[in-house]
Amino acid sequence: MTATNILIYLFRHDLRIADNPIIHHLSTASDHGFTHVLPIYVFPAHQIEISGFLREGSKSPYPEARSQIGKFWRCGPHRTKFVAQSVWNLKESLESVHSGLALRAGKFGDVVDDLLRSFADKKQKVGAVWMTAEESVEEKRDEKAVSAACEKHGVAFKTWTDEKYFIDDRDLHFESPSELADVFTAFRKTQEPLREKPRPTLPHPKKGSLPPYPDQSIIPPQRTPFQIPSTYDALEAALLKPLKSPFNEEPKFPENAKSVHPFKGGEDFAIERLEHLVKTGSVSSYKDTRNEMLGVDFSTKLSAYLALGCLTSRQIHEALVKYEDGQDDRFKETPGYGKGENDGTKAVRFELLWRDYMRLCTMKFGAKLFCVTGFKNDTTPKWKSADPEHVVSEDNLGTPVDDVQKILQRFLNGTTGMGLIDASQRELYHTGYTSNRARQNVASFLTKHLGIDWRYGAEWYEYLLVDYDVNSNWSNWQYVAGVGNDPRGDNRIFNPVKQAFDYDKTGEYVKAWVVETREVENLENVFQLWTTPQEELERLGLSKNILVTDPVKKIDFSVEGKPKTSRRQYNNRRRGRGNSSQNGSTGGGPRGPPSVTGSSAGGLAGPQNGGAPDQASSGHSSSRSPPSGPQGYRTNGGYRGDVRGGYRGGRGGRGGGGYRGGRGSFGGRGGVFANSYHVPNTQPNGYPNGQLRPQWTTTASGSTM
Repeated sequence: MTATNILIYLFRHDLRIADNPIIHHLSTASDHGFTHVLPIYVFPAHQIEISGFLREGSKSPYPEARSQIGKFWRCGPHRTKFVAQSVWNLKESLESVHSGLALRAGKFGDVVDDLLRSFADKKQKVGAVWMTAEESVEEKRDEKAVSAACEKHGVAFKTWTDEKYFIDDRDLHFESPSELADVFTAFRKTQEPLREKPRPTLPHPKKGSLPPYPDQSIIPPQRTPFQIPSTYDALEAALLKPLKSPFNEEPKFPENAKSVHPFKGGEDFAIERLEHLVKTGSVSSYKDTRNEMLGVDFSTKLSAYLALGCLTSRQIHEALVKYEDGQDDRFKETPGYGKGENDGTKAVRFELLWRDYMRLCTMKFGAKLFCVTGFKNDTTPKWKSADPEHVVSEDNLGTPVDDVQKILQRFLNGTTGMGLIDASQRELYHTGYTSNRARQNVASFLTKHLGIDWRYGAEWYEYLLVDYDVNSNWSNWQYVAGVGNDPRGDNRIFNPVKQAFDYDKTGEYVKAWVVETREVENLENVFQLWTTPQEELERLGLSKNILVTDPVKKIDFSVEGKPKTSRRQYNNRRRGRGNSSQNGSTGGGPRGPPSVTGSSAGGLAGPQNGGAPDQASSGHSSSRSPPSGPQGYRTNGGYRGDVRGGYRGGRGGRGGGGYRGGRGSFGGRGGVFANSYHVPNTQPNGYPNGQLRPQWTTTASGSTM
């Protein structure tokens, strides 16, 4: 019997076979020395809930995969399904070139230790274990665990450079991550012209070019107590099985609302999407459409593929070059073919570089990515917490955690009374996606208007976003919260009413997801239902709706040329200067606006001590006092609709020490909200300590985004 020398290749966020340096090396090098290659994908127990794989009657050796602060599932239903699709597509792609993919569940160190021990028991030599290097805390911890398992068994271990990004790390001209500029614009200038920077892509492997897949008889089975299904449908069902909704009363899918992210996961579908964007001219119009909120092709929707490594940034760049230089007949009917870089393709590259920058920030700042004080180490006491174990400001800024929890709960389920915020939160919950413009506003509302610990928002997005990426999500939440690398910090505050007028000009987006507003006449009432005249509220049966009776925050907003009804096109609006950037391709969290500098963006000044509303000013100073405490709310409300496809739970969980891991829960046991829609007031007027409801106003030109 010929001696074996098996290579184990552990996939993580590199779920593709084209433009894959490990696959390329194995398919082209003649001296690697391996007789077989065993590709493996591990469903990581600390990031994806795997209890659905348990054999009947068994208990999981791992804790539930939930976040630390809010105790949300770390990988929700939308991303769980997208991951499953991507993994299965990878399996089929490998099989198409006469290889294969083994699926496992557990911690990386446990899985590798079990594999190496079992191979040794069968007298099968494993020559090495390879995986692609990543930068975040947990991913580095996983690499160390695999390295330790390999050392224990005397097997070589190697990490390969992650090449899915726009500019290869080896071409950045950095000696150390500490040299990375703390402001994106400064970094960008060191890399321009961007069109010249990416390396060429690596080709798709030929059939039979990889070392053969080991015989099934020698591959160790999944470690007990788990078992991996053999069909895709069973795999998806097992992954979704344990995930329960965080709401006791399940929100219904609004009738006639549609997802703008109806895509399947996987390398094949990523390439299909990319070709569609170029062929239809969507990339050329990207700069002009990226701030729109409804529409499948207004932004690229490539972020979920990039996050999982189903697609690389340089593959996107290569497709753009072929279109710009007239090198690919598939695109010859597309306007602008062969006419060089245009504003749209340039904007796509700009956003891909922003994605690179977020990862480089993770390299530079490490565990600070998850710290409440952020990259800036901002220790200003300005955050309120919904859990006594995670209070970060003295006395929680005088606000009981129960009151914060009630407001946070309404923020999460989209019943704040702020139309744009509620629409985005409901869209996110039902579809796993919301536009970056909406993400920025949601993040600003939670952190700058409500003064609640930004990590609740980052964890909620980790739970629900189909395009979640650890670097982009957490860095962008820091950016908007003012503790990251936004040079304007606390002074950048989005006014969600003005933003709605600017980017939802007819109220179409808010009406699609906030069904309570669909028959409301005036735009300003759509965006804040409480401003609707009482007579109209009575006629529509909305006078007792919680969005009317108890909005979480009121913003008095005036605008020149405002239309009288939401049925007419909104024209001649006063546009506040400032943030005009949106990331349609980076994904993850609320994309920060790196191209905005100086004082043009402005901001809202918060009312102090719950008193009368302040006039808008240029924004908060670095010692910003947070908005007055959260308000309790009266019973009534929730939103109605028609369930489409129901809710399928999600996975997650922070393992290990430091921020990733630890105790605490939000809203009761297991992170399930005690009541999704009906929480009675405990204060005489519905507000803690008898406070009056604060009023927010903005009338100064250009004062807010």
